Amino acid sequence: MALTEIKVPDIGDFDSVGVIEVLVNVGDTIKVEQSLITVESDKASMEIPSSHAGVLKELRVKLGDQVAQGGVIAVIETADAASAPAQAPAAEAVAPSVAAAPVSDTKQAETAAAPAPAAPAAAASSMNIVIPDIGDFKDVAVIEMLVKVGDVVTAEQSLFTVESDKASMEIPSPAAGTITALGIKLGDVVNVGDAVGTMSVQGAAPAASASAPAAAPAAATPAPAAQAAPVAQVSTAPAATAAVAAPAAAPAHNPTVAPSGKLPHASPSVRKFARELGVPLEEVQGSGQKGRITSEDVMGFTKSVMAGAVQTLAQAAKAPAKSAGAGNVGGLEVLAWPKVDFAKFGPVERKDLSRIKKISGANLHRNWVMIPHVTNNDLADITDLEAFRVSTNAENAKAKSDVKVTMLAFVIKAVVAALKKFPEFNASLDGDTLVYKQYFNIGFAADTPNGLVVPVLKDADKKGIMQISQEMGELAKKARDGKLGAADMQGGCFSISSLGGIGGTNFTPIVNAPEVAILGLSRGAMQPVWNEEKEKFVPRLMLPLSLSYDHRVIDGASAARFNAYLGAVLADYRRILL
Repeated sequence: MALTEIKVPDIGDFDSVGVIEVLVNVGDTIKVEQSLITVESDKASMEIPSSHAGVLKELRVKLGDQVAQGGVIAVIETADAASAPAQAPAAEAVAPSVAAAPVSDTKQAETAAAPAPAAPAAAASSMNIVIPDIGDFKDVAVIEMLVKVGDVVTAEQSLFTVESDKASMEIPSPAAGTITALGIKLGDVVNVGDAVGTMSVQGAAPAASASAPAAAPAAATPAPAAQAAPVAQVSTAPAATAAVAAPAAAPAHNPTVAPSGKLPHASPSVRKFARELGVPLEEVQGSGQKGRITSEDVMGFTKSVMAGAVQTLAQAAKAPAKSAGAGNVGGLEVLAWPKVDFAKFGPVERKDLSRIKKISGANLHRNWVMIPHVTNNDLADITDLEAFRVSTNAENAKAKSDVKVTMLAFVIKAVVAALKKFPEFNASLDGDTLVYKQYFNIGFAADTPNGLVVPVLKDADKKGIMQISQEMGELAKKARDGKLGAADMQGGCFSISSLGGIGGTNFTPIVNAPEVAILGLSRGAMQPVWNEEKEKFVPRLMLPLSLSYDHRVIDGASAARFNAYLGAVLADYRRILL
């Protein structure tokens, strides 16, 4: 057993980079090429792998630390001390392929290649483009093509980009020349040693012999390892990331031209996740350290786009141009409201909307647009209840009482019973949470000369029919006189809109937000109803019930049960005692 220090490999032309993620803990069993930490420069993020296998004994860096090439980041206990020197050369070759991958600096590549002595002039010949050592990876995918057949390239110029589950890498040209053939395309997988194309070069020489002298002054490393160093250049230029997102965000992207701009800060795993979802990372706001984009940021951006709250640049570009008359009408991007000179067709009179109609109109518009409405229609047999109401009013008249019982008072009491049985109707939607109310305040629509208002009867569950009728009369009078206060119209749980005194058979009342349901009452009418006991049709007074509900909270089956139960209570008011 021996202790081996893991150092930061060549990370390109950077003095120091910040540690933005620690991927292991002391005591973990580490494999060769397993990522230990993630660092980030102003150009890209990169994962630093382990050059040895063993048990992590010491971690010498933490989040926020700055590290540089040659700095010790960890100490690993290896199984065989003798194996370290043997693995070192390979590690030196592999580490740049992954850790130094983010350094996509053309000048650095050209500088590394510059010391190589020029080969004697020779006639143009063909050279194979072979995938060099890209580390301990198999079947890496081609995610971007940076050149095409016929392009003239320089030595070390990036030809295409591949990506593993840890990093993306640009594969450079082994020499200067002209691309004559390419045997790969986007989505193909490649491995070390695969011949992926050919190029015509002047005085072609084997790639290894050209690369070896360049690497020799740095370290006495075998030629294949030296050849791997320039290959290990991850796509840090914005070209790679922007191109990855291009299928979903920029369909007009030209794969041979690298887009400009600063590369978003994100780890390779997050980039891969974003690419799978088709998310353009350059449009995502990062919430991590130093604005780093996390997987949660990607998911949040995706949800916002699907909900319509956010539009990508590609969506905006695809959207048809607005006509000259288009605009924002009532919060919706629709055609502008038509401008018509009505006076040219005949006499007109103009009147401003009342204050109540202006306020209620805006609320009704919001509620209709924002709430997915569904209406359940049913009939309630109120024959016996109406007879009881008439007799009750006759008794009150004899007693010289000013209280007049209306059918709406009975309906309010029945609605309270239904709300207790179906509590989701006595709730409000607050984001993704339902707020269930333990009180029963019922609003009822009151028609006034200035428009519709909805006073609220408080604590209807604690009051009898007589008290409900009396308070309804008082609130209705205040509404007609324009004396309703704000407190009189707040705190409602459920609303009722009654058109019984006017007419109609059914209608769709609009839910009064933040409530989730509203009951509409139309005019009762005598109808023939089949009586099974008497085996004949009998005349019954039937009251139409129109229950509109917020389909985000209430489903159709629940609405049907609510209406059916309400009808059963109105048909036999003794059920309210159960």
